[in-house]
Amino acid sequence: MKNLFTIALLLFSFLTYAQEETTEKAEEEKKKKFSFSGSADVYYRTNINAPNGGDNHQTPNTSFANGNGFAIGMANAIIAYEGKKVGAVADLVFGPRGTDAVFGSLQWDIDGDGAPDLGNSSQIVNQLYVYWNVSDKVTLTFGNFNTFLGYEVISPTGNFNYSTSYMFSYGPFSHTGLKMDWAINDDWSFMAAIMNDNDYTNFNPTNNYTLGAQVGFKGTYLNFLYGPQFQVDLTTGFDITDSFYLGLNSTYYVDNDTDASFYGVAIYPQLQTSDNFALGFRAEYFGESKEGVGAIGGYDDNGDANAFEFTLTGNYAIGDLMIIPEFRIDTTSEDTFVNSDLDPTGSLASFLVAAVYKF
Repeated sequence: MKNLFTIALLLFSFLTYAQEETTEKAEEEKKKKFSFSGSADVYYRTNINAPNGGDNHQTPNTSFANGNGFAIGMANAIIAYEGKKVGAVADLVFGPRGTDAVFGSLQWDIDGDGAPDLGNSSQIVNQLYVYWNVSDKVTLTFGNFNTFLGYEVISPTGNFNYSTSYMFSYGPFSHTGLKMDWAINDDWSFMAAIMNDNDYTNFNPTNNYTLGAQVGFKGTYLNFLYGPQFQVDLTTGFDITDSFYLGLNSTYYVDNDTDASFYGVAIYPQLQTSDNFALGFRAEYFGESKEGVGAIGGYDDNGDANAFEFTLTGNYAIGDLMIIPEFRIDTTSEDTFVNSDLDPTGSLASFLVAAVYKF
């Protein structure tokens, strides 16, 4: 009788556990969510004091929004499957802005010369990663993800200005590796990562690795990269009033092999004037030493140069469509542009209007 009682108790315990396990799985299935989102952007751009066509067409020495006349940016499609504990994200980009964003996407030896090559189907991949919520506070992410440095991002839906800064253009766009995000409490956060060299997103052609870290406190983030390069980057922002916001970004980068460096600071004041219109300004100083990363394009005898960039931008919302008129002035310490008479000059003024649709 005792054995029968023990068997019955074990059977009851097993059935109870199995039912609880089934219930938990059912709850997990309910919480899983498939989502599809993205954006599309187009624009018109013209120079005010410089040629707009032919071999002498002038553009700022920064990424994106450098086409002449009517131009396209990119189509962005983000596919995500998210559960309570695990999930995956595929972020795909098509068009000139997308191609420029994933410039480091390589495939091994397409042409048979024994070296990595560009020009493969994975160049549409902006991000591709899986994640595991280990706990309510700790998340592990494995794969290709956009950089955690800087104030600006690749997608125009995440920026106030349509054109981008020098600091963002010459910092990393993306990383591939493993990172851990830890939400310590409501105020503090910490991130640590091990990754390939900057922007080598498909695989590691150099066998070098970069360490990354981020310390966050109430919307202020101090970011670090260490590997073949060292970079420290600060981003922050404050709501001065209900309608006035001020953002700030500062960065310093040095190549550990050559000691070439760049550095800069930018402020981003933004004023919400009505429910559907806001006016913003970006003022940036950017400098290079030992010819830095070739961002400015002209240098003195010591390899030094600097640039000032001022961008006035409006954001007019029509539902999910954002109309963005923008006036920009770039000035450089060396004559890196030519004017309408084809004479060397250190300044370039341009205007654009963009349309960005988010879905």
